[in-house]
Amino acid sequence: MGRAHEVRAKAMAATAAKRSALFMRASKEIYMAAKSGEPDPAMNLALRSAIEKWRGQNVTKDVIDRAIQKAKGGSAEAYESGRYEAFGPGGSLLIIDTLTDNSNRAYIEIRTTIQKKGGHLGSVLFNFTETGMFVFKGNNRDEVEENLIMSDIDVREVNQDEDLVEVLVEPTAFAAARDVLNEMGIHEFETAEIIFLPNDPVQLSDPEDKRKYQELLDMLDELQDVQNVFTNVEE
Repeated sequence: MGRAHEVRAKAMAATAAKRSALFMRASKEIYMAAKSGEPDPAMNLALRSAIEKWRGQNVTKDVIDRAIQKAKGGSAEAYESGRYEAFGPGGSLLIIDTLTDNSNRAYIEIRTTIQKKGGHLGSVLFNFTETGMFVFKGNNRDEVEENLIMSDIDVREVNQDEDLVEVLVEPTAFAAARDVLNEMGIHEFETAEIIFLPNDPVQLSDPEDKRKYQELLDMLDELQDVQNVFTNVEE
């Protein structure tokens, strides 16, 4: 078939693997959220948040509905959350959150993947700040900030970027901030989750470090147990 076909086939396989991993991550998180309370997003904030989060990443309605139905069916399947910290190529730092039914598998696969790109596990969490983040369409930054402050929400920042509003709050204020935004008529979010923001973002200047770093992210993205990856690298 030739080299061009091989490259194209490999790219298609990688895309399929990433999509499959994405759907698996969404299914597990939505299932666990549905199991944590009522399997109805109208009555379960965690479930509603999970659904909106994964819809924003183009997860199909079918995947979402199957996960909820699985929870309704009383499945005994359970997943354990985990967190790994690592040093990557070129001074990159990573926080990797997992949701798995086999913690040994998750640990081995993550450690092996990081080592393949010259990195290693180690403590980096102190280089990040846990933050509640909301991003939604709008041009009402001042109004949003005023409403949050008047509702005694611990706001860190409210920013406007073209037609998007970004709200950063203390993690403990995440649910309350969401309620305030909902009361303002804001129900659709580009992002609505608790994340880790780097205290001192870095840029990778060496081409080889950039290549290894991107390959590392791609490899982690394909691991079935990985839910989120946070880094200190600016795009």
